[in-house]
Amino acid sequence: MTNPNFGVIGGGSWATAIVKMLCENVPQVNWYMRNKEVITHIEKEHHNPNYLSAVEFDPKQIKLSDDINKVIQESDFLIFVVPSAFLKKELDKVTVSLKHKIIFSAIKGIVPESQSLVGEHFHNEYDIPFDKIGVITGPCHAEEVALERLSYLTLACANEEHANTLAKYLRSDYIKCNISEDIIGTEYAAVLKNIYAIAAGIAHGLGYGDNFQSVLMSNAIREMNRFIKKRYKLKRNINDSAYLGDLLVTGYSVFSRNRYFGNMIGKGYTVKSAQMEMSMIAEGYYATNSAYEISKSYGNKKPKTPIINAVYKVLYEGKNPKEVFAKLADKLN
Repeated sequence: MTNPNFGVIGGGSWATAIVKMLCENVPQVNWYMRNKEVITHIEKEHHNPNYLSAVEFDPKQIKLSDDINKVIQESDFLIFVVPSAFLKKELDKVTVSLKHKIIFSAIKGIVPESQSLVGEHFHNEYDIPFDKIGVITGPCHAEEVALERLSYLTLACANEEHANTLAKYLRSDYIKCNISEDIIGTEYAAVLKNIYAIAAGIAHGLGYGDNFQSVLMSNAIREMNRFIKKRYKLKRNINDSAYLGDLLVTGYSVFSRNRYFGNMIGKGYTVKSAQMEMSMIAEGYYATNSAYEISKSYGNKKPKTPIINAVYKVLYEGKNPKEVFAKLADKLN
């Protein structure tokens, strides 16, 4: 496909970062966001007032709309960057066909209504062939893209040509892209690392130090491997950047909203008050419930997931973080 048109669905920090990346290489990006006031602000002031406000856009390069159908119709590649908890609500507005579009998801979550990965949701609910569905994962923080610090993306798609095409238009002096065929594995890794980042944040808020954090993260990557193997067995190196690298940057970085959310919980905030305090959504909160239910569905053959279980007890059962993590510490090795 020569000179494809790109459409970005979403108005948050990752959507803003992806639009910035595309603007390095394409003359115009179609950009859907539901907030008309934000659209007006960007058109007038040339930056997103709510996310990555330091990023300035050339108004000639972005075509903003609050009509999701218009953006879909005018785009060949669609990149969805909507929080998983709200994806269905946005897709319910779609009246035009998605069948001939190439869809990439930069969403790090499980769709709660279908309990499926975003790619699986598009395939099952909209009959999109798997070779037209891809995933964008890290290790990469939107904030560092805004600062133009060297960052890495992993693009996974059954159709390597689609992955390479998108990579071509995302690459720049500060963005490197790797291609993967492990669509389900990389997408689950992107979901699970947010849960482990919440665990890291809770531990930090409780006063655990770097020594415990290192043990927690080394156990987390093994737990991730067990979970993904149970869901989709494929020859993969769990130490690759798409898995371990993404886990580490999310678990340790000051830019990690999931770690920040967990840190507040560890310091004594209730789940509700921590959510109200944050201006962005911690995807790991929703992912914890989904991952816990998926694991439980295997019954006696479920994978060993002590960290996911601990975070679930704190977030969804209201258990005392100090007591839960004291018990978790005895289960780690």
